Amino acid sequence: MNPMDKEGPVRFECLPGRCQVMGILNVTPDSFSDGGQFDRPEPAIEQGLQMIEAGADVIDVGGESTRPGARPISAAEEIDRVIPVIECLARRANRPISIDTSKPEVMRAAVAAGASLINDVRALRAPGALEVAAELQVAVCLMHMQGDPETMQDDPRYGPDIVLNVTDFLAGRIAACEQAGLNRELLIIDPGFGFGKHLAHNLALLAELDRLRVLDCPILVGVSRKSMLGQILGGRPASGRQAASVAAALWAASYGAAIVRVHDVAPTVDALRVWGAIGAVRLRAAGNEAR
Repeated sequence: MNPMDKEGPVRFECLPGRCQVMGILNVTPDSFSDGGQFDRPEPAIEQGLQMIEAGADVIDVGGESTRPGARPISAAEEIDRVIPVIECLARRANRPISIDTSKPEVMRAAVAAGASLINDVRALRAPGALEVAAELQVAVCLMHMQGDPETMQDDPRYGPDIVLNVTDFLAGRIAACEQAGLNRELLIIDPGFGFGKHLAHNLALLAELDRLRVLDCPILVGVSRKSMLGQILGGRPASGRQAASVAAALWAASYGAAIVRVHDVAPTVDALRVWGAIGAVRLRAAGNEAR
């Protein structure tokens, strides 16, 4: 028997005191960084298992690209892409599985297949999504997005305080979830880096990420390989943004992120372990000084 084989899916829960690593598994032909690499079940499943061996705490399976200008697909096509992968990983992996979707039909099928976290870039605003999530009672990540993937980068605009704008939006979605019967303890928030935001917007959000703690929900940050990093690095392509992605993940962890969503699991896990070890020594020293 494979050492990772087990019975039943693992439910997702945030772990206090440690930033968790979410491995990105795009079962798509057109995602911005790895589209086409894992668009068949066999390589996708193998990649998921490799990320778990590298230290991923959760695997996020997505069947529809949400990159700027992405083409929408039907719920049936999305289900065909993700369900074989989720079913196999839920049987074989000792980690929770997330479904990256906005469609209620896909949410229901994915949870039935073994997913225990819904990661929704539309924050349950699609017709029927909020009701299905409340019925399923699994963890949900609510993300901020201005516009939709097809047009979101055309002309995003915000007031003078984008952090306040994003916080207000997420507060409204949290309230809607609670009113629908979703337990607040199941909710995670994501400021949505790159979703209807220019570089200045993204940097402002990342610089003041800790202000989102006022919402009293775990924070998920996904900046891995994104164009904002490429812009900072003078136009470097996605394949050359690994170190920048790890640096951004460390910043996010130090300013309140409970989960970082990444393509490059192993270097991110290593960096967080070193960061955590140093931080633990610092905390012990501070405690000794206070005595």
